[in-house]
Amino acid sequence: MREELVNRFLKYVKIYTTSDEASETCPSTERQWDLAKILVEDLKEIGLEDICLDKNGYVMATLPANIEGAPSIGWIAHMDTAPNYNGNHVNPRIIENYDGKDIILDEEKEIISSVVDFPELKNYIGKTLIVTDGSSLLGADDKAGVTEILEAVKYLKAHPEIPHGKVRVGFTPDEEIGRGADLFDIKAFDCDFAYTVDGGEIGELEYENFNAASVHIEITGRDIHPGAAKDKMINSMLLAMEVQSMLPVEQRPEYTTGYEGFFLLDSLQGSVEKTTMDYIIRDHSFEKFTKKKEFIQEVIDFLGKKYPKAKLECHVKDSYFNMREKIEPVMYIIDLAKKSMEELGIIPKVSPIRGGTDGSRLSYEGLPCPNIFTGGHNFHGKHEYICVESMEKARDLIVRITENATKL
Repeated sequence: MREELVNRFLKYVKIYTTSDEASETCPSTERQWDLAKILVEDLKEIGLEDICLDKNGYVMATLPANIEGAPSIGWIAHMDTAPNYNGNHVNPRIIENYDGKDIILDEEKEIISSVVDFPELKNYIGKTLIVTDGSSLLGADDKAGVTEILEAVKYLKAHPEIPHGKVRVGFTPDEEIGRGADLFDIKAFDCDFAYTVDGGEIGELEYENFNAASVHIEITGRDIHPGAAKDKMINSMLLAMEVQSMLPVEQRPEYTTGYEGFFLLDSLQGSVEKTTMDYIIRDHSFEKFTKKKEFIQEVIDFLGKKYPKAKLECHVKDSYFNMREKIEPVMYIIDLAKKSMEELGIIPKVSPIRGGTDGSRLSYEGLPCPNIFTGGHNFHGKHEYICVESMEKARDLIVRITENATKL
């Protein structure tokens, strides 16, 4: 079973599926269809029913119930990988019986995953790790979740003695750019509750996430030959620097943890004449989230008055909201996950997600959908890795929750 899980994961991560926020299509990149089509064939091979790949790139399938009266449960993961880092030509490497020392990803380029920088590596001494070659991300976010769901339903299909209600699986495009739930057909998915398999280290169980917004700022200055620039030039890049300087330093992501929110300058492109800035705003508290959005608009308004001959525009767009208020009325699904973890010897780690998942949007649209671990670490970059034993536990947890749901 381990070999099959690992081989499936390696097959999926080698498929280039990075999403693209600049695209207006769904999926945002044609390459996501490549994995979607493979998943359809893999679901057929397992023997699932009602397999569907819709016009927007969403994959759904059903494992029919083998008992009556049990709730229907859904399992969801996303197919795309983050555009933050190269996701092409992924060349993973397996480290068996990890010795707890620094991991050399690329000796020639001196790319190393150091235990000083990543001390949690020490938790995996003696385990099997899958790492990158230093040139790309790994794609465990969220191809680990895809793999674990496939392996779990394959196991359930092969073991009809395990009681379960109707099981639905769903694989979404474009989660990494905040659109994974945009065109998800909850009515067609047709289940009582679901879980995303999109978390990190073993034991993670999450039903709180950030409230999230994106901010696009355009600053138009005036480009004049520097020899004749006095009282005429307006350098838009310097105005952009003022924007950043007015935001609270302590609310940058590198200085925050837990429930603390942040402003992140995600991209900056500019010249004297024109500069664009893209921020993301995050906070678990809706009140603080609202104040953050108001504050960045106040900064732009202030600088607009300070530099009346420049043009400053600010566009704020909400991305998703904290799912907690939608999960609290159905906390039995959190208790179900906790109990199932404990039965498997997994210590539940209930913590707020410092990010978001498809489940946050889906919860607001009527499908309660907390998040469980995949076993991965350091997502979205070359230091990403995953523990195979944690992946096995995630697969087993999906099976156990599905079985225990029949006792609700």
